[in-house]
Amino acid sequence: MTEPTNPPTTMAVRHNAAASRFEATVDGRLCVASYRRSPGVVDLYHTGVPQALEGRGIAAALVGAALAWAAAEGLAVRASCAYVRVYLRRHPELSVRQVD
Repeated sequence: MTEPTNPPTTMAVRHNAAASRFEATVDGRLCVASYRRSPGVVDLYHTGVPQALEGRGIAAALVGAALAWAAAEGLAVRASCAYVRVYLRRHPELSVRQVD
């Protein structure tokens, strides 16, 4: 879980609600932040970025979009994914209501 060293120049993050994930296609490869939603809570349980794309800030963009969506929906966040836990520790300025 490193800081971005070579940020992507173009990346659109989209919410694929049908698949319960946030997605971006970078260099033809799918990157995701997957979640499970239950009443009042979203569990961010998996962030997947192909190894060849690591270090470009892709996971951070996906998780940032997921957290912004959760806040807009009034959802508490369960950070089951290790990357999401690290992201939240690195960004204490975010007002994210967390649950275990």
